[in-house]
Amino acid sequence: MPTRNAQHLVVDIGGSHVTAAAVRIDAAAGPHPDAALVSRVERGVDPHESSHTVLDAWAAACRDAAVRAGVDPGACDWGLAMPGPFDYERGIAHYAGVGKFDYLAGVDIRSGLAARLGAEARRIHFVHDAAAYGIGEWRFGAGAGTARRFVCITLGTGVGSAFVDDGRLVFDRPDVPPGGEAHRLTFAGRPLEDTVSTRALLARYGGGASFTVKDLATRARAGDHRAQLAFDTAMAALAHTIAPWLASFGATGVVLGGAISRSWDVLERGFRAGLAQAGADGDLRIVPSGLLADAPLFGAAHLLEQLAAGPCLTAPSLA
Repeated sequence: MPTRNAQHLVVDIGGSHVTAAAVRIDAAAGPHPDAALVSRVERGVDPHESSHTVLDAWAAACRDAAVRAGVDPGACDWGLAMPGPFDYERGIAHYAGVGKFDYLAGVDIRSGLAARLGAEARRIHFVHDAAAYGIGEWRFGAGAGTARRFVCITLGTGVGSAFVDDGRLVFDRPDVPPGGEAHRLTFAGRPLEDTVSTRALLARYGGGASFTVKDLATRARAGDHRAQLAFDTAMAALAHTIAPWLASFGATGVVLGGAISRSWDVLERGFRAGLAQAGADGDLRIVPSGLLADAPLFGAAHLLEQLAAGPCLTAPSLA
């Protein structure tokens, strides 16, 4: 069983960064326990560097986070929240042709990190980053204690999702999208991410090469109608696309996270309007992320805790 105030070593791998941390969970605090970051180390990583350079950078952040928490990095289990496409069971990267980490394609990440950390390969575990985000929000963040069936949608370079049924990630049931992944869905005959993503928002508005979603939100707040319309259009499309799945899953709580969710004040209107038009607003509790960038760290820690307690749902979760 999980021990009181257990520390879990976790990592969030991003397209241009790595964040490693030790998370302490007070498992004796009841169904919604307290959790805290004991240490947190974030480093920039060039995704176009060689596999050795990238793995060295990831491992260095891991070692630093462990040392700051007073833990031997080779003596503990690690939970890594990884973006896809990735073989979470085997620990093999499949990033060829996706615009990042090309030199990691086909690389055994589990063995590579284990060797650098002085750990046994069996102690390196992987989970989809969107799944980790959702579990983090369900247990420790904006979704804590609010819904038995809970959905987290993450918005950034793409659309991520986690469907959580009483604390368990759901991937292969008829009441969730294929693989539990919203990015596989379509809107108006095209991939959803062609309408709902950073690139789609900025393309809809224009604004130049250095223009960001944060800039777009600033303009919307200042009364720029075109900027607000860009958000409204994207969020209404997301709502229309996800509404049938919220209904089939029986969700009563929805959290929107990811980088774009930081602009919740200009996102909310379009999303709620889209759900209302789809007849799916009902009794849904809709809130922005409470943990933001730390959500995957807390989610990976929760899954490590469950792994220590006994068998848990793994594919494509922690393995």
